Amino acid sequence: MVDSRPAGGDGASRDKESAVSIPVTMRALQQTSFGGPQDSGVTTDAPVPNPGPDEVLVRVVAAGVNFADVSRAHGTFLGGPQPPYVAGFEAAGEVVAAGEAVTGPRPGDRVIGVGDGAFAEYMVLPAAAAMPVPEGWTAEQALGLVVNRPTALAALKPLGHLAAGETVLVHAAAGATGQAAVTLAKHYGATVIATASPSKHETVRALGADHVLDSRDADLAAEVLRLTRGAGADLVLESAGGATFRASLAAARPVTGRVVVFGVAGGEASITNRELVYEHQVQIIGLNIGVLMQAAPRIFGEVTAELATLVAAGVLTPARPTAYDLADGPKALTELEARATVGKLALVP
Repeated sequence: MVDSRPAGGDGASRDKESAVSIPVTMRALQQTSFGGPQDSGVTTDAPVPNPGPDEVLVRVVAAGVNFADVSRAHGTFLGGPQPPYVAGFEAAGEVVAAGEAVTGPRPGDRVIGVGDGAFAEYMVLPAAAAMPVPEGWTAEQALGLVVNRPTALAALKPLGHLAAGETVLVHAAAGATGQAAVTLAKHYGATVIATASPSKHETVRALGADHVLDSRDADLAAEVLRLTRGAGADLVLESAGGATFRASLAAARPVTGRVVVFGVAGGEASITNRELVYEHQVQIIGLNIGVLMQAAPRIFGEVTAELATLVAAGVLTPARPTAYDLADGPKALTELEARATVGKLALVP
């Protein structure tokens, strides 16, 4: 079926320049409960969304898989959607329609962005937040430019205040955000200590990490202190959570050491004010890239401008995600949760 309805609702209409036939229904990966990724599956009759006045409708070419998708599937992501819902939030593709107030991007433009319902054939994005896919890059290669790489850069620079010559400890260094962090930290002149499971060490070394440690080592903090001659890491990028969070605190340089926390993959961890005074005299900084976009748009603007410069300079090169069919979304999410993956993952509708 081909949709002949107005696209924006309440007077908004699909852009007249678009000659693309837009169906009424689509394939989508629907999360049916908070039982985890296994409680999701493909439906063929999900309604194609209509863009609002300030939104664009995108034909999804590739959708990015992130650990936040796993958290949403378990109901542990703060403010996440309630089931049943179309899963995913990061996608790249082609604009096929635009709301009446949109002046750009236009139908035919290739964009990447963040919005609800990315694991589908179509999704809507706020027009102002739809970022162009870099020239010469495919949609799949652009995945990570609006989630993983901005997170890594924000953690290193405006929040982590990284300076050349400092030592950075990067956890989960074989993941999409971790790989970006290693690449960027080396570009900015840091010594990088990375952690990953042994099967992923060669991948991390190839990115330029100076030292690679076993992420499951019970003496992780002691190893970092040994490598830094007792000084500790100047900056720690902490996304692992759980017991690793304690190692991150112990591995940071006292007083001037910064620990930027942007993930809880291994579970929650806590620290008391007493511990900050008597055990871990470090600076702890929380990072949620979505909150950064909304609460500190100037800082996020600096991050995106720097990313564009790094892409143009070839420092950040096209991603090479592992692609899964949309129907294999539960498998991709389960493997990500089990830490059995390397780099960026993509779903192709």
